[in-house]
Amino acid sequence: MAGLDQCRFYLLRACSRAVLKLIRISEEHSKNIVRKTKKMPGQRLSIRDNATVGRFHGENTMSIVRRECQCRYRFQRDCLCLYRRLSNLYDVSGDVDGVAAGDVEKERPTLNGDTELDELTLAVRSVDLLSEKSDRNKTEHHTDQYNSDQLIIRRGQTFQIELGLSRPFNPNTDKLHLEMNTGSLPQVSKKTHIIVPLVDELQDERWEAKIVEQKVNRVRLSVNSPVTAVIGKYKLTITTQNLKTGETTMHDHDKDIYMLFNPWCEDDTVYMEGEEELKEYVLNDTGRIYYGTEKQIGARTWNFGQFDEGILEACLFVLDNSEVPPSGRGDPVSVVRVISAMINSPDDLGVLEGNWSGNYAGGTSPMAWSGSVEILRQYHRERGTPVKYGQCWVFSGVTTTVLRCLGIPTRSVTNFQSAHDTDVSLTTDVYLDENMEPINHLNSDSVWNFHVWNDCWMARPDLPPGLGGWQAVDSTPQETSYGMFRCGPASLAAIRSGQVYLKFDTPFVFAEVNSDKIYWQRNLDGTFKQIHSDKKAVGHCISTKAVGSDKRVDITHLYKYPEGSEEERIAVETACRYGSKPNVYSSPIAEDVQVEVKMEGEGPRMGGDAQLKIVVKNSSSQPRRTTLYSQVAVMYYTGVLKDTVKKETLNVELNPQEEKILDWVLPYTQYQDQLVDQAALMLTLSGRVTETQQVLANQTSFRLRTPDLHIESIGEAYVGKEMSVKITFTNPLLCTLRDVVIRVEGLGLRDLHPIKVGDVGKHANLTVTEHFVPLIAGKRKLVASLDCRQLGVVHGVADIDVHESQ
Repeated sequence: MAGLDQCRFYLLRACSRAVLKLIRISEEHSKNIVRKTKKMPGQRLSIRDNATVGRFHGENTMSIVRRECQCRYRFQRDCLCLYRRLSNLYDVSGDVDGVAAGDVEKERPTLNGDTELDELTLAVRSVDLLSEKSDRNKTEHHTDQYNSDQLIIRRGQTFQIELGLSRPFNPNTDKLHLEMNTGSLPQVSKKTHIIVPLVDELQDERWEAKIVEQKVNRVRLSVNSPVTAVIGKYKLTITTQNLKTGETTMHDHDKDIYMLFNPWCEDDTVYMEGEEELKEYVLNDTGRIYYGTEKQIGARTWNFGQFDEGILEACLFVLDNSEVPPSGRGDPVSVVRVISAMINSPDDLGVLEGNWSGNYAGGTSPMAWSGSVEILRQYHRERGTPVKYGQCWVFSGVTTTVLRCLGIPTRSVTNFQSAHDTDVSLTTDVYLDENMEPINHLNSDSVWNFHVWNDCWMARPDLPPGLGGWQAVDSTPQETSYGMFRCGPASLAAIRSGQVYLKFDTPFVFAEVNSDKIYWQRNLDGTFKQIHSDKKAVGHCISTKAVGSDKRVDITHLYKYPEGSEEERIAVETACRYGSKPNVYSSPIAEDVQVEVKMEGEGPRMGGDAQLKIVVKNSSSQPRRTTLYSQVAVMYYTGVLKDTVKKETLNVELNPQEEKILDWVLPYTQYQDQLVDQAALMLTLSGRVTETQQVLANQTSFRLRTPDLHIESIGEAYVGKEMSVKITFTNPLLCTLRDVVIRVEGLGLRDLHPIKVGDVGKHANLTVTEHFVPLIAGKRKLVASLDCRQLGVVHGVADIDVHESQ
């Protein structure tokens, strides 16, 4: 037994000496690191120096030392644990070979009366971000609607987290702070690496934390963030330190924290007053988008779906895909400008690929989309491959989703008779030849039947006072701004007053809503003269969804003064002084004969003859004669003409103060095979008054109305219980619709589901029954759209009241 005991003793002594030697080596290594990274007088610590002591480029000295202390603590703890286990296993008594058994124990390091490291060092064992939907973090931050178990908070507002510690926290001997990191290379100077100190009392406008509750080994912290904090996804690290031993531990939490803009916070630049407005422009996940013409305004329901599963991650992925670093995401002006560029794809592989050709092979027709959710999910899922295809209302719908998701109050806005100024003249120019025929290759400016963009709400500290509030932003790729396809944010107050010299892209938006249409005629020598101006041709019935209802509200007055008023004329002439044709208003032209086009009721319907009325009025005291030249062309909703389908000449004689109404008819047979997506046409009238040589000119766009899809709920709707709806439709055409697909979706009801119908005969009735299981209680909207090459813009919506399960 003596031989066995001797072997045991030598093993124990060897192990203990090895332990002590390794501990001393680790301590000396830590000192060497501090010496190597310490800046000496006159010495610059370069990036290259940093790279030699840390794994990552640009890593600072304190983070290296912290990690080294943490590793050294863990190593010492494990070594001592090994020593204690060996001591317990081999009970050695007496002296062996002249070495006292107690000598080994004497060499064991002691700290504060031999208190163990595990007892002295404070370590984080668990972290609870209090991120359940019912937790105060989400309810107080208005983020409880997000379908996510992550902590989602808004800047400028306190949130709470709970820490489980290895022992009770002692403020006299313990230090604790948080670190928040966002982006791939966090830096303190860029406000992407945040040190959050523990303080006794919280103050505004800074990152800090306070213990608000302590129960044995658990502490609850209240954490404050400034209103200028960078939005995005943050990683959380908790660092603790024992002041007596210097031992430091770090705990990297595995769940992310999402920071958003805060329109409920008065000091945030996106602050919006009014709870009903906030519910509409931030929290409403469905809306209405308007289309058609000013005399035939149509509306479609759009599922924004900003709270759906995965959408927040997709929105941040859009930001990550841009060239703007995380440090630029604290300013909503910058973020909105980035999103305006990233929703389209011509120059940055953004979310949507635009297509106005009418050929949508290889993708989805823009008319078939009824929400943003599937678009953003697909873009995220395919790691940044643009989704095919979009047009203006799709770009706008997705923009509303992204900006509301990030916390910026946003709405979709439709401008009817929307000008596209291509030469920065701030006028919409129409060029005619000597015979009053349009010169198509010169007519690059156009007037869209309608155009959809967005308003977003924010202060504008970068502009003169009074220009905050609603800002126009347009994600449809039309013209470049500083080398990229983007537009805005442009202050509506600046647009209204003609202050087109203010950023961003104010001249372009001004021309969309308030440019005059100027007609130019070519002279025999090839020059052009101004022959007519239409001051009321552009910017009509600017529309958005009303707050708290599905009604349309006209917001034209926010974009311009009343048409023809002195304020409106001053704004137009002020703006044009900054355009490429500043002298366009030098010679006003007198007019006493007017021509306009009127439409009865909701206008002509698809499948029948199109009937309009031309009204010619003589407001003078003398007779007037004129010859009107009319032509009607199929038109894309962007104002680009396709083919002329009918021409005619009308001779008109007017007595003094007389008004004549002329019937104008376009037979179905002349347009049935010519139409494009929106079934839009443009009627152009031109002529000259014989007695005065006054030029008459008028352009009127109209669309052929299509039928709706009718959706009828069958029975009551309950969460978790299958229900059914009946969808009906009648083909209005004298031809068979080929390869018809009906796309159905509803937030909280069902994900996007295409129903392949096949062919639908001429004037045939179609009925489809759809089954699904509602997931969320409350008032929900089920949206359906018809996808068919021969017939576009057919959709429907049903309100479904879903009850809690019985």
